[in-house]
Amino acid sequence: MTAAPCGAPASAPPLLVMQVITKGETGGAQTHVETLCRALAGRVRFTAVIGGSEPHPPLARSLHALGVPVQRIAALDNGLAPARVARAVAALVRQIRASRPQMLHAHSAAAGVVARVAGCITRTPVVYTVHGFAFKAGAPWPRRALAWLVEALCAPLTRHLVCVSRHELRLARCLPIAARRCSAVANALEDLPGGARARDLPARIVMVARMAAPKRPDLLLHALALLRDETGTEIPATLAGDGPDLAAHQALAQHLGLKAVEFTGLCTDVPGLLEQHGVFVLLSDHEGLPISVIEAMRAGLAIVASDLPGLRELLPTPAQGLRVPNDTHAVAAALQRLAHDPTLRTALGQAARERYTQAYTPAHMAQAVLDVYHHAATAPHHATRP
Repeated sequence: MTAAPCGAPASAPPLLVMQVITKGETGGAQTHVETLCRALAGRVRFTAVIGGSEPHPPLARSLHALGVPVQRIAALDNGLAPARVARAVAALVRQIRASRPQMLHAHSAAAGVVARVAGCITRTPVVYTVHGFAFKAGAPWPRRALAWLVEALCAPLTRHLVCVSRHELRLARCLPIAARRCSAVANALEDLPGGARARDLPARIVMVARMAAPKRPDLLLHALALLRDETGTEIPATLAGDGPDLAAHQALAQHLGLKAVEFTGLCTDVPGLLEQHGVFVLLSDHEGLPISVIEAMRAGLAIVASDLPGLRELLPTPAQGLRVPNDTHAVAAALQRLAHDPTLRTALGQAARERYTQAYTPAHMAQAVLDVYHHAATAPHHATRP
């Protein structure tokens, strides 16, 4: 990873940082915010602003438990309609002037826009963590063009840009922002109490993903149906996650005649769910550095994942996980290998777990982000120019 700038002296007082995120639902960016606030507790004073109209979203509950004050902005959502953005910016400006943070740390595209405009108005430096650029290959062209334009317009308002993978950092080079103001800091997760338990890994499959683009549960369903038709046996699978495409995927499973597929909807205990399975699958059209795969690595599961740049960073060799093209036959072949080879499942799970402990625990992420905070807080105001 590209090293973040050097931190401030140990005697520096704790910074007051306002986390700003579009939604408080269960997801990778939300898990990142919670992990960061827990890992830097005592070294940084945090407040948080969460968008959306849900009164008590999961992230708000988690942050309250950590002692982090949370404010809500209903006008902040995934859309970028000018009127709603203006209302969200005005509300955030009021929150900034009331709380007087030394810095904003924004997560996800809409919050990134609102936070950077509000930071410009209040002259508050903004760190923006990109959990996955929407203009990467795999997204539809109109969306890619709009996403690039929005990020390009906001880049001069960004004190520091944090990317969750080296691939995302390379994408940032096409934006009008100086390389010295960009860093790659990988996502991380706290370890499970007592670590992953040694166990025989069953062939049962699990996919944890929001039921919406760019995720591709449909590829998994078609692969399961193909295997059933070829072998006469259906591999049990659990698809966990809520989202706008949930009903469509349930209908597809019914249309394909799959009898051993369970849809759980929103899952509040992912570690508990993973313990019941031996094979984790994540299929997507594009990804940043998916936390769901890090959860599977932490749990010691054998992993099948789309062959995408961020996933190549998580699972760089075939010994750590099977990366496949987004093709039904390729997915089915990988699942068949794992279904009939418990030794391979165990070996992949152990290697994935070792990769997690070496690279994706919170200590490194927290220190790297803390260094970014101190650098951004002390950089001159003109440093926001490209």
